[in-house]
Amino acid sequence: MKQPPIRQPLIVGLGRSGAGLHLRALRTALDRSPDAWRGPVVAVDPRPGERAPVPDGVTVTPSLAEARALVPPERAVVHVCTPPAARLAVLTGLCEAGYRDLIVEKPLVAGAGELAAVAELRARHGLRLAVVAHWPASALAGRLRELIGPDGSTDPGGLGRLLRVDVTQHKPRFTRSLRTDDGHPTAFDVELPHSLGLVLSLAGPAETTRARLTDLRIGETVRPGLGSALLELRHANGVRSRLFSDLTAPARERRALFAFERGTAVAHFAPSDADDHVQLVVDGEREVFRDDALTAFLRRAYARFADVPAEDPSWAEDFALHADVVRLLDAAKRRCAETVPGARREEAPRVAAP
Repeated sequence: MKQPPIRQPLIVGLGRSGAGLHLRALRTALDRSPDAWRGPVVAVDPRPGERAPVPDGVTVTPSLAEARALVPPERAVVHVCTPPAARLAVLTGLCEAGYRDLIVEKPLVAGAGELAAVAELRARHGLRLAVVAHWPASALAGRLRELIGPDGSTDPGGLGRLLRVDVTQHKPRFTRSLRTDDGHPTAFDVELPHSLGLVLSLAGPAETTRARLTDLRIGETVRPGLGSALLELRHANGVRSRLFSDLTAPARERRALFAFERGTAVAHFAPSDADDHVQLVVDGEREVFRDDALTAFLRRAYARFADVPAEDPSWAEDFALHADVVRLLDAAKRRCAETVPGARREEAPRVAAP
């Protein structure tokens, strides 16, 4: 049987995500598995170096047409690292150029209005589309699944039934949020796609019960909707989730508390790419271990592109999960837009200008 070619990365967008996170994880994956992919890495960016330094060893082209001559579609895995507001146009262009295997940064798109268009692209072109979801794919999430059980009918962790999930996902993000062309419309689009994908994968489908959004204010400067975001959910199995992200917080924190009938588990995800250690505290007993989730996610994605055909139902299941993330975030944003000022859309504490 003819072996599929070793794939070559094509990164679209050399900002923080593409030049920093994806390229670092790709290189780590290659160090651990020399057959993970074949280089050189090619990138498409009309303004290279504007958002992040151009890394060594990356061939940068200003257009997709030029990149296609270097990395043909049958050999490429495309990393779509552009902001969500421009996602649909980028995906459409990639499909027209013949690319079919895509790793897309979260969230899949910025709103439910674009979701149907992406679903149509996926069906018409037979896309194999993997949305970056390294929290649900992490070893830490795997440990949490062992505590929760597959369907809630068993009690593998001895803690009883899961009752509540409380996620805190804070990071100071002033510089990027103050840019007028950052591409992330609200605080719902920045950090919450990580934690929302996590709770949906662990606790099952859900509906929005409450949403709140605040503005970023520094002196007289205001960026609407980029202060903090709160999302509360009711899952079909009765579990309640509360997700809160503050982009004006003084320090980073990525913590998820799982309250069971007879105890608690607290998962501390890596606060940044500077350290890949995570922590799990179960009823007061703490464990620390390494969990480079993004590298593991990319290695798995490349293996799936090599082995799993587009018609395999797992691709549709993955897409459905991330479509639910987009729908719930979109519903939350609409709730905040439709309520009167001061009800669910509030002012964040003002930060004094220097």
